Order: sequence, then structure tokens, then C-alpha cells
Amino acid sequence: MVLLLLLLIPAVPVLAAGLIGYGLGSLGRAGVRRADRLTWLRSTAALLGAAAAVVYTWGLLALAGATLDAEDHGVDSSPPRPCRTPGLFERAVHVVDYTVRYAPLRFVCRTSDGGSYVADAVPGYVNPAVLGLGAGAVACAGAGVVDGGRRVRLSAAA
Repeated sequence: MVLLLLLLIPAVPVLAAGLIGYGLGSLGRAGVRRADRLTWLRSTAALLGAAAAVVYTWGLLALAGATLDAEDHGVDSSPPRPCRTPGLFERAVHVVDYTVRYAPLRFVCRTSDGGSYVADAVPGYVNPAVLGLGAGAVACAGAGVVDGGRRVRLSAAA
């Protein structure tokens, strides 16, 4: 599961670059002042999706750093450094394993008593920002689909 980081870290920025290219290219072809509502909705959806991908990549990089830190089997490796959350030192002593979650991004420390807790390896703003930007992108894309369908019906009726 951790090897998925090797695939996602380069793939998500490529997706973001493609979305930025689509969003800005659509506006550039139509012209910013002459663009209609459908073009603005599609471009905004693409740019919001790109922003969500960039923030998600930032969280993936933090998660990769925590994973590399946890895999460092040196003198100071038990409990894993990412699991040493301030205020949870009593639980950190009993950490036996960790898990990486990708949706939402989080580093989960598993304890010997069967419990678990989320370490603060990923910045706290990453998951809410990805959710908000992604929801905005979906809303704009949905509004674009509704607007495009309405235009088709209006042109067919005329």
C-alpha cells in the first residue's frame, strides 16, 4: 500500500498540469471577455480540480516523508517518529505498526492493545482543502452539464 505513493506522487501533478492547461486553454481560445457561461463553468471546474490535486500532492509529500521517517530503522526508531504525537506519548510507547490512508490522507499508528490513533504527519488543512476544492470543481462541472443540456434543448426547440 505504501508503494502506491511512488505512483501517486508523480501522477497527481501531471493531472493538475493537464487540468490547468485545459482550464486556461479554454478561456484563452474563447477570450476572457467573450467567453460564455459554459466555458467559464468548465474552466473554473478544471482550475478548482487542479488546485485540489496540488493540495493533495502536498499532503502526499508529507505522508511520504512520514513513511520514510517511520521506515528508518536506526537507534531512535521505536516507536516510529511520526507516531510520537505530543500528548499521546503513553500510547506511542505501545505502537506496533502503522498504516497509510489515502482518502482522507492520514498516517495511522496501531497500538499493541488493538487500538489506533492518527498521527499529525499530514498538515491539518490538507484534507478539508481537498474536499472543499473538489466539491467546488464537481459543483461547477455539474452546473456546466446542466447549462449545456439546457442549451441543447433550447436550440432543438428553436
